[in-house]
Amino acid sequence: MKIVLRTCIFSIALFFCLNSLFAQTNQASDKYKRIDTTITMRDGIKLFTVIYIPKQTTEKLPFLMLRTPYGVKGYPSPEKQEYVKDMAEDGYIFVFQDIRGRYLSGGTFEMQRFNRDKSKKNSIDEASDTYDTIDWLLKNIPNNNGNAGIYGISYDGWTSIIAATDPHPALKAVSEQATPADMYLTDDFHHNGAFRLSYGFEYAVLTEASKTDSLYNFGQYDTYDWYLKLGELANINKKYAHGTLPTWNNYVAHPNYDDFWQKQALAFRLDKPRTAIQHVSGWWDQEDMVGPQTAYQVLEKQDKNHQNFIVLGPWRHGGWAGGEGNSLGNIKFDGQATGTYFRKEIQAKWFAWYLKGKGDGKFAEAISFQTGSNKWMNYTAWPPKEAQEKNIYFHTDGKLSFEKPAAIEINDFDSYVSDPAKPVPYRQRPVEETYGPGSRWYTWLTDDQRFVDNRPDVLTWQTDTLTNDVTITGDVIAKLYAATSGTDADWVVKLIDVYPQDYKKELKMSGYELMISEEVFRGRFRNSFTNPEPITPDKVELYTIDLHAADHVFKKGHKIMVQVQSTWFPIIDRNPQKYVPNIFEAKDADYQKAIQKVYHSINFSSSIVLPVVEK
Repeated sequence: MKIVLRTCIFSIALFFCLNSLFAQTNQASDKYKRIDTTITMRDGIKLFTVIYIPKQTTEKLPFLMLRTPYGVKGYPSPEKQEYVKDMAEDGYIFVFQDIRGRYLSGGTFEMQRFNRDKSKKNSIDEASDTYDTIDWLLKNIPNNNGNAGIYGISYDGWTSIIAATDPHPALKAVSEQATPADMYLTDDFHHNGAFRLSYGFEYAVLTEASKTDSLYNFGQYDTYDWYLKLGELANINKKYAHGTLPTWNNYVAHPNYDDFWQKQALAFRLDKPRTAIQHVSGWWDQEDMVGPQTAYQVLEKQDKNHQNFIVLGPWRHGGWAGGEGNSLGNIKFDGQATGTYFRKEIQAKWFAWYLKGKGDGKFAEAISFQTGSNKWMNYTAWPPKEAQEKNIYFHTDGKLSFEKPAAIEINDFDSYVSDPAKPVPYRQRPVEETYGPGSRWYTWLTDDQRFVDNRPDVLTWQTDTLTNDVTITGDVIAKLYAATSGTDADWVVKLIDVYPQDYKKELKMSGYELMISEEVFRGRFRNSFTNPEPITPDKVELYTIDLHAADHVFKKGHKIMVQVQSTWFPIIDRNPQKYVPNIFEAKDADYQKAIQKVYHSINFSSSIVLPVVEK
C-alpha cells in the first residue's frame, strides 16, 4: 500500500504559522515593487527568491530576509503581512527565499542539513546559502545601506540561527523565533528520548513525500484509533511508507542519542554570538517551546558584548505572528494584546536599532509575559537570579504541599496499571490530524486536563486552596521516585493551575485545570541518553525530569496540582514496558501491562522543584 497524499491549501499546510498568514493572492502594492528571481549559490544551485523593494524612500534601506522550506511564491507585499506590517511601514527591502530542494528552488532538501566541510571547495549548508544570498543582494539591489537581518519561525527560525553560526559581515541582526534546538531531547521529534509519533510521522510525510506540502490521508477523522490499530512501529514501513521517507528511516536507525542527533543539535553548532540575536519562545508552544531557551543559554555563556536577548510570551507555536494575542484557546490575558505588542514594541524596534540605528538601543536581557498576573516583565538575566528553589511534595490521599512527608504516612506510594492497549490520549478525542481541517493541535497545551481526572491510570495530587499568590519564575524540575513491574516505562508529569470551583470572573472557567509545565521521560534513558538500560523491576529509582521554564502566578484562591501518567498517545509512541533494544523494532507481543508506583515517603519524597519568587 502506497502513501496516499492530498495537497493542502496554505491555511492547512503551514504548521509553522507562516503560510496561513500569507495565504492570499499577489495583489498589486502601492508601496512595494515585487521582483521574482533566482540567486545562484556557490555550487551552482539556483534558489527562488522574492524581493520587495519600497517604491518611494528617502534613505538607503537594509535587507530583511526570511528563508523557508514552505514556499514563498504566494507571499504578498510585506505591508499586507501582519507578521511584518509594522516593519514594512518603516521601510525595508524584504527578501523571501525557498531553501534548496523545496518548492521552486533547485537542489536536494535535507532535514536540518549538517554543517558543511569547509575544507571542500564549494561545500554548502544553510549558513553558506544565506551568506551567498546576502552577497548577491548587496551587489545587485541598489539603494541598500549594507546591513541585513534575518528572522523566521520554527524551521525558518532554525535557518535564521544557523545563518548566525557563520554570518556574512553584513548580517547585523538575527531574530530566531521558535527554533528547534535538539530534535532528540526537547523539540519536535522526541522529548527526553520518547518519540513524538503522530507529529514525527505526519511531518515526515508533509515535507518529504513531495516537494510541496501534502497531508497524509488517514481515511478517518480520529487519528487516535488509526495509530492504535497501527500496532508495532515497523508497520509504518511495512504497510505504508515502504522506506520512502528518509526522516522516518532516520528515526528507526537512530533510536538513541547518537552522533546523528548530536550533530544536528544547536548545543553542538553554536559557540558565541557573532551578531545581535533575539530568541523568541511561547509558553504554550506545542512544537518548539524549549528550542529558543536552549539557544539563548548556549550563547549566553559567551555573550561578552551584550547582544544575546530572549523574549517569552503566552503563545502557541508562532502565535505572535498574527492576531492580537489577547487569548489562547480558553485562556484570556486580561485584554493584553500580546501579539500586537510583540510585533510593534519588541520586534520592530529591535530591528530598527540594529539595522537602521533608530531608537535608543536599550533592550531588556529578557522580556517575559508573566501568566496568571498577565503582565509584561523585564529581567536582567534568564532565569532570574532572585528565584529560590522550593520543593512541593506529594503526600497520601492526593495531597500536595510544601511540607516534606513525615516519618509516618498511611501509604508510602500510589500506584496504577499502565496498559499500552488503552493509552491515555494526550488531548480530548477526537484527535484530529495534526495539520488537518478542524485540528485543535495548536492550542492543546492549554486544554482543560479534567478530561483525564477519572482515569485509573492517571495519578493526581493537589494543594489546599492557596491563601496567597505563589509566583514561579525559572526552571521547573520534577523529582520522581518511582518503580515499575516492567523493564521500561514512560513517566509523564504535568504541573497544573486549578481555577476556583466558583470562578466569578468567568464562570465557564470554574475548576479549569491549566497545564503550566509538562514533560515526558523515557525510563531507559535515566542514566544516559546515549546508552539506554533496562529498568530493574520493582526497584525504586529517582527520575529527574526537566519540566522547563515558566513565569506564572498561581493566584490566591487557586490550587496547584500535579498529574503523573505513563502514556500520552499518540503524540508519544507507546512504550512496550518491556525493554527492547530499539522500540521501532518492537513486536506486538512485546507490549505489556505494568504496575507503576510513585512514592511519597520520608526516604523517597517525590516532589516538584519550583523557582519561587517571594513578593
